[in-house]
Amino acid sequence: MVRKTNIPSQNKLFMKRPHYPLIIFFRLNKLPPLMPWLAALLLSTMVSCTTETETDPYREWRSYLGGPDRNHYSSLDQINRDNVSQLEVAWIYHSGDHRADNRSEMQANPIIVNGVLYSTTPGIKAIALDATTGEQLWSFDPFIGEDSLNRPQTRHRGVVYWEDASDARILYTAGKYLYALNARDGQPINSFGDHGKVDLRTGIERDTTGMFIRSNTPGAIYKDLLILGTLVPDGALAAPPGDIRAFDVRTGELRWIFHTIPHPGEYGYNTWPEDAYTYTGGANAWTGIAVDHRRGMVFLPTGSPAFDFWGGNRKGENLFGNALIALNAETGERIWHFQVVKHDLWDRDLPAPPNL
Repeated sequence: MVRKTNIPSQNKLFMKRPHYPLIIFFRLNKLPPLMPWLAALLLSTMVSCTTETETDPYREWRSYLGGPDRNHYSSLDQINRDNVSQLEVAWIYHSGDHRADNRSEMQANPIIVNGVLYSTTPGIKAIALDATTGEQLWSFDPFIGEDSLNRPQTRHRGVVYWEDASDARILYTAGKYLYALNARDGQPINSFGDHGKVDLRTGIERDTTGMFIRSNTPGAIYKDLLILGTLVPDGALAAPPGDIRAFDVRTGELRWIFHTIPHPGEYGYNTWPEDAYTYTGGANAWTGIAVDHRRGMVFLPTGSPAFDFWGGNRKGENLFGNALIALNAETGERIWHFQVVKHDLWDRDLPAPPNL
Protein backbone atom coordinates (compact mmCIF):
# COMPACT_ATOMS: atom_id res chain seq x y z
CA MET A 1 0.00 0.00 0.00
CA VAL A 2 1.02 3.60 -0.47
CA ARG A 3 2.60 5.37 2.47
CA LYS A 4 -0.17 6.98 4.53
CA THR A 5 0.15 10.54 5.73
CA ASN A 6 -1.48 12.06 8.80
CA ILE A 7 -3.51 15.03 7.61
CA PRO A 8 -4.04 17.91 10.08
CA SER A 9 -7.51 19.32 10.71
CA GLN A 10 -7.45 22.00 8.07
CA ASN A 11 -8.72 22.23 4.53
CA LYS A 12 -6.48 23.05 1.61
CA LEU A 13 -6.94 23.90 -2.01
CA PHE A 14 -4.65 22.46 -4.63
CA MET A 15 -4.09 24.50 -7.75
CA LYS A 16 -2.12 23.54 -10.85
CA ARG A 17 -1.12 26.29 -13.27
CA PRO A 18 -0.38 25.30 -16.89
CA HIS A 19 3.00 26.35 -18.32
CA TYR A 20 4.72 26.64 -14.91
CA PRO A 21 6.71 23.88 -13.19
CA LEU A 22 5.20 24.26 -9.75
CA ILE A 23 2.40 22.98 -7.58
CA ILE A 24 0.70 25.29 -5.08
CA PHE A 25 -1.42 24.29 -2.10
CA PHE A 26 -3.72 26.72 -0.33
CA ARG A 27 -5.36 26.46 3.10
CA LEU A 28 -8.40 28.19 4.50
CA ASN A 29 -7.32 31.02 6.76
CA LYS A 30 -10.41 32.18 8.66
CA LEU A 31 -12.57 29.08 9.05
CA PRO A 32 -12.65 26.65 11.98
CA PRO A 33 -11.37 23.15 11.17
CA LEU A 34 -14.23 21.18 9.66
CA MET A 35 -12.86 18.48 7.40
CA PRO A 36 -9.33 17.01 7.34
CA TRP A 37 -8.63 16.97 3.64
CA LEU A 38 -8.03 18.70 0.37
CA ALA A 39 -9.88 20.52 -2.36
CA ALA A 40 -8.52 20.63 -5.86
CA LEU A 41 -8.74 23.39 -8.43
CA LEU A 42 -7.59 21.79 -11.65
CA LEU A 43 -7.84 23.78 -14.86
CA SER A 44 -10.61 25.96 -13.39
CA THR A 45 -12.54 23.01 -11.94
CA MET A 46 -12.95 23.12 -8.16
CA VAL A 47 -13.23 19.78 -6.45
CA SER A 48 -12.32 18.38 -3.03
CA CYS A 49 -10.62 15.25 -1.79
CA THR A 50 -10.80 13.22 1.42
CA THR A 51 -10.15 9.67 2.47
CA GLU A 52 -12.34 7.50 0.28
CA THR A 53 -15.24 5.65 1.89
CA GLU A 54 -17.23 2.73 0.58
CA THR A 55 -20.39 4.83 0.51
CA ASP A 56 -18.93 7.87 -1.22
CA PRO A 57 -16.23 7.31 -3.86
CA TYR A 58 -16.17 11.04 -4.63
CA ARG A 59 -14.24 12.03 -1.50
CA GLU A 60 -10.82 11.35 -2.98
CA TRP A 61 -9.17 12.14 -6.33
CA ARG A 62 -7.82 8.69 -7.15
CA SER A 63 -7.70 8.94 -10.93
CA TYR A 64 -7.51 11.31 -13.87
CA LEU A 65 -10.41 13.82 -13.87
CA GLY A 66 -11.60 12.53 -10.51
CA GLY A 67 -12.76 9.00 -11.25
CA PRO A 68 -13.29 6.35 -13.94
CA ASP A 69 -16.49 8.11 -15.05
CA ARG A 70 -14.45 11.28 -15.76
CA ASN A 71 -17.10 13.58 -14.31
CA HIS A 72 -14.81 16.05 -12.46
CA TYR A 73 -16.99 15.70 -9.35
CA SER A 74 -16.30 15.79 -5.63
CA SER A 75 -18.87 15.52 -2.86
CA LEU A 76 -16.88 17.69 -0.43
CA ASP A 77 -18.28 21.13 0.24
CA GLN A 78 -16.19 22.93 2.86
CA ILE A 79 -14.47 25.19 0.33
CA ASN A 80 -17.12 27.09 -1.59
CA ARG A 81 -17.73 30.40 -3.32
CA ASP A 82 -18.38 32.12 0.00
CA ASN A 83 -15.00 31.32 1.53
CA VAL A 84 -12.65 30.70 -1.39
CA SER A 85 -11.30 34.25 -1.00
CA GLN A 86 -9.95 33.28 2.43
CA LEU A 87 -7.41 30.80 1.08
CA GLU A 88 -3.73 31.33 1.79
CA VAL A 89 -0.64 29.56 0.45
CA ALA A 90 0.25 26.44 2.45
CA TRP A 91 3.18 25.19 0.38
CA ILE A 92 4.72 25.36 -3.10
CA TYR A 93 6.54 22.60 -4.96
CA HIS A 94 9.00 23.44 -7.75
CA SER A 95 9.75 20.59 -10.15
CA GLY A 96 12.94 22.22 -11.43
CA ASP A 97 12.65 20.84 -14.96
CA HIS A 98 10.94 23.63 -16.85
CA ARG A 99 12.66 24.00 -20.23
CA ALA A 100 14.65 27.17 -20.74
CA ASP A 101 13.17 27.59 -24.23
CA ASN A 102 9.65 27.61 -22.72
CA ARG A 103 8.60 24.52 -24.69
CA SER A 104 7.49 22.52 -21.66
CA GLU A 105 4.12 22.68 -19.96
CA MET A 106 2.41 21.54 -16.78
CA GLN A 107 -0.80 19.86 -17.98
CA ALA A 108 -0.97 17.05 -15.44
CA ASN A 109 -4.15 16.38 -13.49
CA PRO A 110 -2.57 15.15 -10.21
CA ILE A 111 -4.19 12.39 -8.22
CA ILE A 112 -4.32 12.01 -4.42
CA VAL A 113 -4.45 8.60 -2.74
CA ASN A 114 -4.09 8.01 1.01
CA GLY A 115 -2.52 11.40 1.60
CA VAL A 116 -0.02 11.16 -1.25
CA LEU A 117 -0.14 13.31 -4.37
CA TYR A 118 1.09 11.66 -7.58
CA SER A 119 1.77 13.64 -10.73
CA THR A 120 4.07 14.23 -13.66
CA THR A 121 6.25 17.28 -14.27
CA PRO A 122 6.97 19.33 -17.41
CA GLY A 123 10.03 17.09 -17.96
CA ILE A 124 7.78 14.00 -17.65
CA LYS A 125 9.22 12.84 -14.36
CA ALA A 126 6.83 10.96 -12.09
CA ILE A 127 6.67 12.38 -8.56
CA ALA A 128 5.05 11.58 -5.22
CA LEU A 129 4.52 14.34 -2.65
CA ASP A 130 3.24 14.42 0.91
CA ALA A 131 -0.05 16.21 0.30
CA THR A 132 0.11 17.87 3.73
CA THR A 133 3.55 19.44 3.49
CA GLY A 134 4.56 19.28 -0.16
CA GLU A 135 7.63 17.24 0.77
CA GLN A 136 8.86 15.10 -2.12
CA LEU A 137 8.63 11.41 -1.23
CA TRP A 138 10.17 10.17 -4.44
CA SER A 139 10.87 11.11 -8.04
CA PHE A 140 11.38 8.90 -11.08
CA ASP A 141 13.19 10.28 -14.13
CA PRO A 142 13.07 7.99 -17.19
CA PHE A 143 15.43 10.31 -19.06
CA ILE A 144 18.07 10.71 -16.38
CA GLY A 145 21.37 11.87 -17.79
CA GLU A 146 19.83 13.48 -20.86
CA ASP A 147 20.06 17.21 -21.50
CA SER A 148 16.75 18.96 -20.87
CA LEU A 149 16.54 20.07 -24.49
CA ASN A 150 16.67 16.44 -25.65
CA ARG A 151 13.68 15.38 -23.57
CA PRO A 152 10.34 14.71 -25.28
CA GLN A 153 8.20 17.80 -25.80
CA THR A 154 4.91 15.93 -25.59
CA ARG A 155 2.37 17.49 -23.23
CA HIS A 156 1.61 15.06 -20.43
CA ARG A 157 -1.52 14.73 -18.31
CA GLY A 158 -0.63 12.50 -15.39
CA VAL A 159 -0.46 8.99 -14.00
CA VAL A 160 -2.63 5.97 -13.18
CA TYR A 161 -2.86 4.36 -9.73
CA TRP A 162 -3.63 0.65 -9.25
CA GLU A 163 -3.67 -1.47 -6.11
CA ASP A 164 -4.70 -4.83 -4.75
CA ALA A 165 -4.41 -6.31 -1.26
CA SER A 166 -0.61 -6.52 -1.37
CA ASP A 167 0.57 -4.22 -4.14
CA ALA A 168 0.26 -0.59 -5.23
CA ARG A 169 1.54 0.73 -8.54
CA ILE A 170 1.87 3.91 -10.54
CA LEU A 171 1.56 3.36 -14.29
CA TYR A 172 2.50 6.11 -16.69
CA THR A 173 4.02 6.74 -20.09
CA ALA A 174 7.15 8.66 -20.98
CA GLY A 175 8.67 8.77 -24.42
CA LYS A 176 7.98 5.49 -26.20
CA TYR A 177 7.51 3.41 -23.04
CA LEU A 178 4.85 2.47 -20.51
CA TYR A 179 6.35 2.27 -17.00
CA ALA A 180 5.17 0.49 -13.86
CA LEU A 181 6.53 1.96 -10.62
CA ASN A 182 6.23 0.90 -7.00
CA ALA A 183 3.89 3.47 -5.48
CA ARG A 184 5.84 3.38 -2.20
CA ASP A 185 9.28 4.32 -3.52
CA GLY A 186 8.98 5.05 -7.26
CA GLN A 187 11.24 2.18 -8.30
CA PRO A 188 10.48 0.31 -11.56
CA ILE A 189 8.83 -3.08 -11.02
CA ASN A 190 11.15 -5.59 -12.64
CA SER A 191 8.44 -8.22 -13.18
CA PHE A 192 6.53 -5.80 -15.43
CA GLY A 193 7.53 -6.04 -19.09
CA ASP A 194 11.25 -5.50 -19.65
CA HIS A 195 12.51 -4.56 -16.17
CA GLY A 196 9.62 -2.20 -15.50
CA LYS A 197 8.69 -0.94 -18.94
CA VAL A 198 6.79 -1.94 -22.09
CA ASP A 199 7.45 -0.55 -25.57
CA LEU A 200 4.40 1.40 -26.79
CA ARG A 201 4.86 -0.16 -30.24
CA THR A 202 3.89 -3.56 -28.79
CA GLY A 203 1.15 -5.23 -30.82
CA ILE A 204 1.16 -2.72 -33.69
CA GLU A 205 1.02 -4.98 -36.75
CA ARG A 206 3.08 -2.81 -39.04
CA ASP A 207 6.68 -1.72 -39.37
CA THR A 208 6.76 1.31 -37.08
CA THR A 209 10.46 2.06 -37.45
CA GLY A 210 10.92 5.79 -37.14
CA MET A 211 7.23 6.41 -36.46
CA PHE A 212 5.98 8.52 -33.56
CA ILE A 213 3.89 6.52 -31.07
CA ARG A 214 3.27 8.00 -27.63
CA SER A 215 0.51 8.19 -25.02
CA ASN A 216 0.16 11.54 -23.29
CA THR A 217 -3.13 11.05 -21.39
CA PRO A 218 -3.49 8.55 -18.52
CA GLY A 219 -5.15 5.28 -19.44
CA ALA A 220 -7.98 3.63 -17.52
CA ILE A 221 -8.00 0.74 -15.06
CA TYR A 222 -10.48 -2.11 -15.35
CA LYS A 223 -9.80 -4.92 -12.87
CA ASP A 224 -6.20 -5.95 -13.65
CA LEU A 225 -6.06 -4.22 -17.04
CA LEU A 226 -4.64 -0.87 -18.06
CA ILE A 227 -6.53 0.26 -21.16
CA LEU A 228 -4.48 2.73 -23.15
CA GLY A 229 -4.97 4.99 -26.13
CA THR A 230 -2.17 6.52 -28.17
CA LEU A 231 -0.86 9.79 -29.51
CA VAL A 232 0.14 9.44 -33.16
CA PRO A 233 0.54 11.95 -36.00
CA ASP A 234 -2.48 12.67 -38.16
CA GLY A 235 -0.73 14.92 -40.64
CA ALA A 236 1.37 12.33 -42.46
CA LEU A 237 0.51 9.36 -44.64
CA ALA A 238 3.09 7.23 -42.81
CA ALA A 239 1.34 7.65 -39.46
CA PRO A 240 0.83 4.47 -37.40
CA PRO A 241 -2.71 3.30 -36.61
CA GLY A 242 -4.36 4.41 -33.37
CA ASP A 243 -4.92 0.90 -32.00
CA ILE A 244 -6.42 0.70 -28.50
CA ARG A 245 -4.71 -1.81 -26.24
CA ALA A 246 -5.13 -3.39 -22.82
CA PHE A 247 -2.07 -4.41 -20.80
CA ASP A 248 -1.89 -6.65 -17.75
CA VAL A 249 -1.03 -4.31 -14.85
CA ARG A 250 1.06 -7.01 -13.16
CA THR A 251 3.09 -8.40 -16.06
CA GLY A 252 2.81 -5.83 -18.85
CA GLU A 253 1.48 -8.52 -21.19
CA LEU A 254 -0.74 -7.32 -24.05
CA ARG A 255 -4.18 -8.78 -23.29
CA TRP A 256 -6.28 -7.37 -26.14
CA ILE A 257 -6.14 -4.92 -29.02
CA PHE A 258 -8.90 -3.06 -30.87
CA HIS A 259 -8.05 -1.89 -34.38
CA THR A 260 -9.46 1.59 -35.02
CA ILE A 261 -8.61 1.04 -38.69
CA PRO A 262 -10.29 -2.36 -39.15
CA HIS A 263 -8.52 -5.42 -40.48
CA PRO A 264 -10.15 -7.88 -42.94
CA GLY A 265 -13.22 -9.51 -41.38
CA GLU A 266 -13.60 -6.83 -38.71
CA TYR A 267 -16.58 -4.49 -38.40
CA GLY A 268 -16.03 -1.36 -40.46
CA TYR A 269 -13.43 -2.82 -42.84
CA ASN A 270 -15.64 -1.92 -45.83
CA THR A 271 -15.64 1.78 -44.83
CA TRP A 272 -12.06 2.05 -46.11
CA PRO A 273 -10.24 1.17 -49.31
CA GLU A 274 -8.99 -2.40 -49.42
CA ASP A 275 -6.04 -3.02 -47.09
CA ALA A 276 -6.08 0.58 -45.81
CA TYR A 277 -4.93 -0.70 -42.41
CA THR A 278 -1.54 -1.50 -43.95
CA TYR A 279 -0.70 2.05 -44.97
CA THR A 280 -2.89 4.68 -43.31
CA GLY A 281 -2.98 5.72 -39.66
CA GLY A 282 -4.48 7.94 -37.01
CA ALA A 283 -8.04 7.42 -35.68
CA ASN A 284 -6.50 7.30 -32.23
CA ALA A 285 -7.91 7.78 -28.72
CA TRP A 286 -5.55 10.43 -27.39
CA THR A 287 -7.88 12.53 -25.19
CA GLY A 288 -8.79 10.05 -22.46
CA ILE A 289 -10.90 7.01 -21.62
CA ALA A 290 -13.96 6.52 -19.40
CA VAL A 291 -14.95 3.25 -17.70
CA ASP A 292 -18.29 1.90 -16.47
CA HIS A 293 -17.19 -0.77 -14.00
CA ARG A 294 -20.72 -1.98 -13.28
CA ARG A 295 -21.42 -2.78 -16.92
CA GLY A 296 -17.87 -3.77 -17.78
CA MET A 297 -17.63 -1.20 -20.57
CA VAL A 298 -14.96 1.24 -21.67
CA PHE A 299 -15.67 4.35 -23.76
CA LEU A 300 -13.08 5.80 -26.12
CA PRO A 301 -13.26 9.00 -28.21
CA THR A 302 -11.09 9.03 -31.32
CA GLY A 303 -9.51 11.59 -33.58
CA SER A 304 -9.29 11.94 -37.33
CA PRO A 305 -7.59 9.51 -39.68
CA ALA A 306 -4.36 10.58 -41.35
CA PHE A 307 -4.02 12.71 -43.36
CA ASP A 308 -6.45 14.87 -41.37
CA PHE A 309 -7.02 17.57 -44.03
CA TRP A 310 -6.91 15.34 -47.10
CA GLY A 311 -8.72 12.05 -47.67
CA GLY A 312 -7.94 11.22 -51.27
CA ASN A 313 -6.35 7.90 -50.37
CA ARG A 314 -9.04 6.81 -47.90
CA LYS A 315 -12.37 6.80 -49.72
CA GLY A 316 -15.29 5.89 -47.45
CA GLU A 317 -16.68 6.73 -44.01
CA ASN A 318 -13.44 5.66 -42.29
CA LEU A 319 -14.59 3.87 -39.14
CA PHE A 320 -13.49 4.26 -36.37
CA GLY A 321 -12.17 7.75 -36.89
CA ASN A 322 -13.92 10.66 -35.12
CA ALA A 323 -16.13 8.27 -33.14
CA LEU A 324 -17.14 7.37 -29.62
CA ILE A 325 -16.53 3.64 -29.25
CA ALA A 326 -17.96 1.43 -26.50
CA LEU A 327 -15.98 -1.76 -25.92
CA ASN A 328 -16.20 -4.76 -23.64
CA ALA A 329 -13.51 -3.80 -21.12
CA GLU A 330 -12.57 -7.43 -20.49
CA THR A 331 -12.14 -8.50 -24.11
CA GLY A 332 -11.92 -5.37 -26.27
CA GLU A 333 -14.91 -6.44 -28.37
CA ARG A 334 -16.99 -3.68 -29.90
CA ILE A 335 -20.43 -3.15 -28.31
CA TRP A 336 -21.51 -0.01 -30.18
CA HIS A 337 -20.14 3.15 -31.72
CA PHE A 338 -21.29 6.58 -32.81
CA GLN A 339 -19.29 8.29 -35.54
CA VAL A 340 -19.50 12.07 -35.18
CA VAL A 341 -17.78 12.95 -38.47
CA LYS A 342 -17.63 10.59 -41.44
CA HIS A 343 -14.55 10.84 -43.68
CA ASP A 344 -13.15 13.76 -41.69
CA LEU A 345 -11.33 16.47 -43.65
CA TRP A 346 -11.26 19.11 -40.89
CA ASP A 347 -9.36 17.47 -38.00
CA ARG A 348 -12.50 17.27 -35.85
CA ASP A 349 -11.06 15.07 -33.10
CA LEU A 350 -13.32 14.26 -30.17
CA PRO A 351 -11.51 16.46 -27.61
CA ALA A 352 -12.33 14.80 -24.28
CA PRO A 353 -13.48 11.53 -22.71
CA PRO A 354 -17.24 11.23 -22.18
CA ASN A 355 -18.75 12.18 -18.83
CA LEU A 356 -20.57 9.12 -17.50
